[in-house]
Amino acid sequence: MEQLEMEPGRKAWLEVDNPATGEVIQRIPEATIEDTRRIIDQASAATRIAADIPAYRRARMLAEVVRLMEERSAEIARSITLEAGKPIRDSEVEVKRAIGVFAFAAEEAKRIYGEVFPADAFEYPPKSENRLLFSQREPVGVVVAIGPFNFPLNLIAHKIAPALAAGNTVITKPTSETPLTTILLKDILAKAGWPEGIFNVVVGPGSTIGVELIENPKTNLITFTGSTEVGLDIAGRAARLGKKTILEMGGMDPFIVLDDANLDIASSAAVRGAFTYSGQVCTASKRFLVQDSVAEPFVRALREKMLKLNVGNPILVTTDVGPVINKAAVNRIHGLVMDAVSNGADLLEGGKPMTEGEFAKGSYYQPTLLDNVKTDMRVGQEEPFAPLAPVFRVADMEEAIEVANSTKYGLQASIFTRNIAKALKMARRIKAGAVLIDDPTNLRWDNAPFGGVKKSGMGREGVRYAIQEMTESKLIDINLENAS
Repeated sequence: MEQLEMEPGRKAWLEVDNPATGEVIQRIPEATIEDTRRIIDQASAATRIAADIPAYRRARMLAEVVRLMEERSAEIARSITLEAGKPIRDSEVEVKRAIGVFAFAAEEAKRIYGEVFPADAFEYPPKSENRLLFSQREPVGVVVAIGPFNFPLNLIAHKIAPALAAGNTVITKPTSETPLTTILLKDILAKAGWPEGIFNVVVGPGSTIGVELIENPKTNLITFTGSTEVGLDIAGRAARLGKKTILEMGGMDPFIVLDDANLDIASSAAVRGAFTYSGQVCTASKRFLVQDSVAEPFVRALREKMLKLNVGNPILVTTDVGPVINKAAVNRIHGLVMDAVSNGADLLEGGKPMTEGEFAKGSYYQPTLLDNVKTDMRVGQEEPFAPLAPVFRVADMEEAIEVANSTKYGLQASIFTRNIAKALKMARRIKAGAVLIDDPTNLRWDNAPFGGVKKSGMGREGVRYAIQEMTESKLIDINLENAS
């Protein structure tokens, strides 16, 4: 990527590191409060332009984004891998999914319907049989999209694409760890014909830039993916100002294995659920709740399969597990593992930072398997975001449900059993935004509703559902008796 020039008078550079090597990929200027306010003013001024673009033109420009992303897919995937440390095969999948999100948005832009109401069904107000009553959906205005480091393209796409489809303007704040892919996307959107001011990018710390974006009176909706602590802070600030929010926060997604499960299928899914992108996924399988009678063979099968994973530089197609995002994450993960071991959990594999040879300068942690983990351990309550599989042994279905619901989170859950009736009964009782039967927790369908309950989220993503959140319903009444 080309080196960006610093404007005269600017004080701060942001260095973007490669977590696999520790090397600086690029230095970019960090936005100031003044920059941020100027961009907010620009986005606010463009709201009328955005709202006046007819749906067919919005759909065409979104389709052009799809075309341009397909042309540059290899470049975008490489950007994700370099700044996020995601294995290149997973980065390629992320690009394909993001392209699909924009394609869904292009279609949904033509389907933003209001409703017609039978006015004559209402006794009050009087003479409603002489009225025409209908609603239409209108854009909220300026959408602030705050994204996470782990999916710097697809999770940003889930915010940008529906916002543009609905006729809003957007200000995106990617994380300081992974801003480069969003900057690439800005270039693509400009080439696709979106007018100046409709899509904007601001890079800087959440404590200053983020707060300004949330609290500035000219922004209208905040959509955020990240930690629960930050999400709840955003929710409080936005609520005090009467702003709408869509929050996708943390998870402690349970992966339940009952005594009649197919253990080969379950253990293979467990490896995908725990170790894809080093477990740095909000929907990663973070607690394996395994019925006692099958715990030994399940753990044995899981251990055999995880030992076949290739840990290495994520730019190589042979790599299954790459680094975590930074050294601070390595230290946090190790603290969780050591707490579990010191409190009685059995460390079966891994459990150490990788600091030798090719891993010395990167941020690597060994894929780790823990057994006999208890709910009161830190790893039973705190989202690990780590290449970690902690196994909790449970007596029966009832205890599995109790443990599954024992945290403040409720994003997604998995159940492995051959008894579909039992699985459906459990699905009703597990507090989660989605329950997957005989599938790992880290699956998502990009135009289906996605989000959590409890402290895992507020509102729903999925292109169609995000558009509903990013528009306001306006009721219109025509009194035909008085109309000329």
